[in-house]
Amino acid sequence: MKTFATNKQLRKTIRAEKLAGKSIAFVPTMGNLHEGHLQLVRKARQVADVVVVSIFVNPLQFGANEDLAGYPRTLSEDKHKLFAEGAQYLFYPGVDEIYPEGIDKQCRVIVPDLTDTLCGTNRPGHFTGVATVVSKLFNIVQPDVAIFGKKDFQQLTVIEKMVEDLCMPIDIIGIETARDMDGLALSSRNGYLSKQERRIAPFIHATLQELRDAVACGFDCYIDLEKHAREKLKNAGFEPDYVSVRDARTLREVNRYTEQIVILAAAKLGGTRLIDNVCFTLNPAQDWGMLATH
Repeated sequence: MKTFATNKQLRKTIRAEKLAGKSIAFVPTMGNLHEGHLQLVRKARQVADVVVVSIFVNPLQFGANEDLAGYPRTLSEDKHKLFAEGAQYLFYPGVDEIYPEGIDKQCRVIVPDLTDTLCGTNRPGHFTGVATVVSKLFNIVQPDVAIFGKKDFQQLTVIEKMVEDLCMPIDIIGIETARDMDGLALSSRNGYLSKQERRIAPFIHATLQELRDAVACGFDCYIDLEKHAREKLKNAGFEPDYVSVRDARTLREVNRYTEQIVILAAAKLGGTRLIDNVCFTLNPAQDWGMLATH
């Protein structure tokens, strides 16, 4: 596996691979790799000839009081994991390489509508930072396909919309959330949890599963279901940001045209912010009256 620190070096290598007729799959990450990331790399190997992984902790997507300085950086371990999974190229740029004129002068990519709700409500500018850096990385790597995890469901939806609206010739593949045996979604931030918090953390997924079952059984007052789920999380020791039932395609309220529902949650446990979601397809024969919106 070769590691590149500059756009120019990587582009030259990718250009040669494309001239040789090879397809390129790309897995963008912020490092501190876990099994969830490695599943993305395995999928990338299945769908393309060449796998490029990036590790870049993007300052543009962190808020003023978020954990940019303390975000775990484990480059040596990450390299060993990527080599073992058969990734051919690692792109590991510095901030000056991605933002040569500084963040303040950086052109930004804004994806409207999808970014001012859910996580975007309490993290203003976060998804603009994500869309901006992903678009830059796409332009550098120029992949045929890019792989993302569904744990960050809103992020995946934003990227899919950006690619569609900007006519980027890239196929986006979303991979199911990787979990520990107790149901907790794998995340680089799980390492922040204390032992006691780690025992409590899987409750967020269990709560979403219960809410999903209630919706699937026809409970039609989403406001009450969401409120009940938030109260359960509070009683378990969480500080809920939101619990919300949405149309999985638009992230808007469920309506008569909704075919797939996603139930999303974000909550703090101690100082760690956890996100999770569950997704399911509606029964086409199910009575719409049993699936009323807010």
